Amino acid sequence: MEEEAKDGRKNPSRKWTPMERRSHPTTLRELSNSSQHPLHDVYYYQRRYQAYPALLPLPLPLPPPILLQLPPTPPLLQSNTPKSKPHGQKSLWKKKPLHAASLETQVAVLPIPQAMEVIQQKTNPLSGKKGAAADGKPLSCHTEHVGSPQASVAARRPDSGGDEGSFIPLIANHFPVQFDPSQKIFHYNVDISPCPSKEIARMIKRKLVQDHSDMLSGALPVFDGRNNLYSPIEFRGDRLEFFITLPIPSAKSLHSENGGNLVEKQKSKLFRVNIRLASKLSGQDLNRYLKEEGDGVPLPQDYLHALDVALRESPTENCIPMGRSLYTKSMGGVKDIGGGAVGLRGFFQSLRPTQQGLSLNVDFSVTAFHESIGIIPYLQKRCEFLRDLSQRKTRGLVGEEKKEVEKALKNIRIFVCHRETDQRYRVYSLTDEATENLKFRDRDGKDLMLVDYFKDHYNHDIQFRNLPCLQISRSKPCYLPMELCIVCEGQKFLGKLSDEQTARILKMGCQRPGERKDIINGVMGGAVGPTSGCYADEFKIKVSKEMTQLFGRVLQPPKLKLGDGGHVRDITPNRHDRQWNLMNSHVAEGSQIRRWALISFGGTPEQRSFIPRFINQLSNRCQQLGIFLNRNTILSPLYEHMYVLNNVSTLEAKLKRIHEAASGNLQLLMCVMEKKHRGYADLKRIAETGIGVMSQCCLYSNLSKLSSQFLANLSLKINAKLGGCNVVLYNTIPCQIPRIFRDDEPVIFMGADVTHPHPLDDFSPSVAAVVGSMNWPAANKYISRMRSQTHRQEIIKDLEEMVGELLEEFFLTVGKLPCRVIFFRDGVSETQFYKVLKEELQAIRAACSKFPNYKPTITFAVVQKRHHTRLFINEKNASSCQFVDENIPPGTVVDTVITHPREFDFYLCSHWGMKGTSRPTHYHILWDENNFKSDEVQKLIHSLCYTFVRCTKPVSLVPPAYYAHLAAYRGRLYLDRSDSMPCARTTLSRAAPLQTAPLPKLRDNVKKLMFYC
Repeated sequence: MEEEAKDGRKNPSRKWTPMERRSHPTTLRELSNSSQHPLHDVYYYQRRYQAYPALLPLPLPLPPPILLQLPPTPPLLQSNTPKSKPHGQKSLWKKKPLHAASLETQVAVLPIPQAMEVIQQKTNPLSGKKGAAADGKPLSCHTEHVGSPQASVAARRPDSGGDEGSFIPLIANHFPVQFDPSQKIFHYNVDISPCPSKEIARMIKRKLVQDHSDMLSGALPVFDGRNNLYSPIEFRGDRLEFFITLPIPSAKSLHSENGGNLVEKQKSKLFRVNIRLASKLSGQDLNRYLKEEGDGVPLPQDYLHALDVALRESPTENCIPMGRSLYTKSMGGVKDIGGGAVGLRGFFQSLRPTQQGLSLNVDFSVTAFHESIGIIPYLQKRCEFLRDLSQRKTRGLVGEEKKEVEKALKNIRIFVCHRETDQRYRVYSLTDEATENLKFRDRDGKDLMLVDYFKDHYNHDIQFRNLPCLQISRSKPCYLPMELCIVCEGQKFLGKLSDEQTARILKMGCQRPGERKDIINGVMGGAVGPTSGCYADEFKIKVSKEMTQLFGRVLQPPKLKLGDGGHVRDITPNRHDRQWNLMNSHVAEGSQIRRWALISFGGTPEQRSFIPRFINQLSNRCQQLGIFLNRNTILSPLYEHMYVLNNVSTLEAKLKRIHEAASGNLQLLMCVMEKKHRGYADLKRIAETGIGVMSQCCLYSNLSKLSSQFLANLSLKINAKLGGCNVVLYNTIPCQIPRIFRDDEPVIFMGADVTHPHPLDDFSPSVAAVVGSMNWPAANKYISRMRSQTHRQEIIKDLEEMVGELLEEFFLTVGKLPCRVIFFRDGVSETQFYKVLKEELQAIRAACSKFPNYKPTITFAVVQKRHHTRLFINEKNASSCQFVDENIPPGTVVDTVITHPREFDFYLCSHWGMKGTSRPTHYHILWDENNFKSDEVQKLIHSLCYTFVRCTKPVSLVPPAYYAHLAAYRGRLYLDRSDSMPCARTTLSRAAPLQTAPLPKLRDNVKKLMFYC
């Protein structure tokens, strides 16, 4: 197939037929149902429309393009978002309604109205009404407010970078980019009708450039696949209209007796393309911005976007684009990961402004795609209950089976193999009736059985007659037999990967630093990379093929304080991986667990015999760590079957019976399971919102060995959940950063995150969580507040109420309100920075204003793990470094060269990467009224990473953000019930989102503990 691709590139005029592109089975059934059916070549779609197959008559030659005046299109309307549902008890402080914030309409299909600007300048991100505050003087804090939410830019970097730590030579996967500021770029809006997909739109663009080069002044423009076309040369007219014909068949159909259609014939498709000059872009503003020649000059996003599109054009023509990544078989082929999915390697690229100028961030990427095989073998791989489908051709689908199959096939694109065609279809649902019962009416009004039609016209006997057909139309019934359909190549696998699939895809993307660096360098010098093709030269862009060399700093680990009862009472993690152990040590604060019980689900008789030994050894390990766990449970261990987890009412009754036997005073419920089960979500919901008890789950597979490490980890989690404390900083935060913090001025650290439903879930609500530290100066005990909110809404709508509740709890615990609020926001992309800052900072201020005369100083930081910057040891300058062949050491911080040219951001790798290549965490300080210096905020975050309760090593994410992520995930579990299968959406039109379901309320004795950890 690779040689086929090469031949196709050498001879673009060669005519390819659909059968020629695929392998050559001897029968129609082999073609459809062979599990060895090969993937289409990666370049199949490009070749397909470069040389038109001789299957269909082409239309007559079209007249030359004409110039015309195009009327403007009105802008899109904005819609309001419903209010989210509260979780937890009502707060004592007075509430006031949130200000409704307008939502930006996002458009993902063509055509986008010409009045809409896809690339927007950074305007005043915090303009509008200022968050109200109570009159009077704020609480006494030793720093002053530095501005208001009406500021027009994010926090500026306060200095030239930090100084603390030892220097380390590094290489970053950022490639310097040079551009010509005098190069004008002409931005054209493109309107294509009828509205095509991105892929078809790109084909239209290539055909347009090929056939009408003279009208485009001989330019080689680049296209973003939506409605933005960029050219280094001005076209011959400001408004042009073209008619482009592509061999994309338009389905004609035979009318069925129930009003449906049977897909049959097709013809080539005609598109009208209107091009209008939108603007003439200059690179001078971008050049001034990068050189900081004008304070307050906004980043010219339009010119930057044009350069980014130019660098992506050539890879997009040769690879499968998915978001900002591009995938190709030339980087290692396709790997079967099971379940109807395959793994494909590729690369990520993004043009970014940095302190060194423009940089092209390039990284290795892996993702899962649907395997391009027949629908029948695909279902055999995807659905466990259909493994023997090829041997049981007479079976049908009943009840939940049909729902599972429909869920697996929904939105997958397919093509047919009973006739030669390039038409592709999208699966919307399944027919209600089996294939053998479907009838349709032909053009002569004669009723035909579907199975008879395929026998008469194609000499094919439908084998799987009891299976439903695929519904391939959103607006009306239109169906195809499953066995005649094949999954199209190049579709990202959106289903939830199994544990086995996840392990295989992670293994594909798990490369040690040296190997990953070589792969990235190979991309930059390869035939499909960002430097391939001629588009960069057309726009006068020069990309270096050498990674950026820079120096980072390695921060020293903080000294940690342990319990007074152990022989070792303090420790400094000086190992290369910064781990420490608790041998001969106690936790900083041990909990007392006197009343607890154990319940088992499943397990063999031999496994159940491990339970008494497990109870004894767990109690001993807790005692060694300074935690009291009663050696005797209040009840004898209960042994239940796994199927109890399938029945919510039965499970709830059994848990309530245990709680009642403990006179309603059960501290801990230990649950041992035979295997992972979706009933885990029900167990957690019932325990925490129903009966009010902490629970800790583990698997029987861990009980057979009972290693000291497993028992220690389990003990640490139990201690944290029951109100204990595992480790504290020996030198408190005020001691480490005395300029900012004081013992008598308490500070609250908050973390916030939003978790969204699965990509195939169009209806479930998102879940937002906010956590806050409840002690000072230790700052290592966090409670949470959770809310459900509108489906896929990233802005936390009830943030004001949640922050208010946490401040109230802080006051009740510490005795005074916090003088400073350090807020870490997780899960925000760069495009949402200023929207999140504007709305959520205002919500935090509004929450504070509910308390009389209270106005704390606020620092708002965004935490990002899902980025593609990687740091490697620079072997050329690392002769004295012991980490040359390893990941960068824990504590590595970078705040120069590859960071933002003006704003306050840095990369911190606080953890040790045991597998693959370490990913540093990116911290971006968007708002800072506490006047942190670089060294101060980096030391603060680095030290906090050593206080995470679940392990004896520093974590990669600052704990407040980590806890918020765990709490949001727990809220998601509350919505997942094992007794409620997802509703089958069989309607042909998309329904409106369901009303947001509220989360169940936590019991009072649970909400003040770290139940989520």
